[in-house]
Amino acid sequence: MKVSIIPRGKGLGYAQYFPKDEYLQSRDQLLDRMCMLLGGRVSEQIHFGRVTTGALDDLQQVTKLAYSQICMFGMSDRVGNVSFVVDNQAVNKPFSEETGKIIDEEVRSLIQSAYDRTYSLLEKHGESVIKVFSVLYFEVAEKLIEQEVLTKKDLTDLIGKRPFPEQSTYEEFVEGTGLDCFVSSRVV
Repeated sequence: MKVSIIPRGKGLGYAQYFPKDEYLQSRDQLLDRMCMLLGGRVSEQIHFGRVTTGALDDLQQVTKLAYSQICMFGMSDRVGNVSFVVDNQAVNKPFSEETGKIIDEEVRSLIQSAYDRTYSLLEKHGESVIKVFSVLYFEVAEKLIEQEVLTKKDLTDLIGKRPFPEQSTYEEFVEGTGLDCFVSSRVV
């Protein structure tokens, strides 16, 4: 992770999450990612009663992630265990107009579900978030002004370690699935 106050394009700063060596993700992990991406927009709605254009990139990523789940990863009961590779330049889609409507409905439903979950989490834990934020805000802000960019290590030094473990490893993910027998023989 990297946080910066240096404007990039139309953004007023950004948080960048570096890719992990994680190639398999469950529905729950993808939903968590969507919720994380929607956090800023939901927070605007809760605290200011309105939203701004600041979440454009987050909304694009959430939409892309939702379409990937439905169209590519076969994670929709209504669409089924299929994988459509959609070329935006192509005239013909690899599915019918009816299936396209179902895909759009599923994507909207998935995004709304992630938005509702994020809203609920921020409503439930909002006071804790504000307490932590208000204490750390000035320390992080001063460090950002001094350095302009903070890495994960910088943030850990300022905030401390997470009160919960990092996301699961591949080994933990496949444990008990029958695939765990391949973990010990995997070439690293």
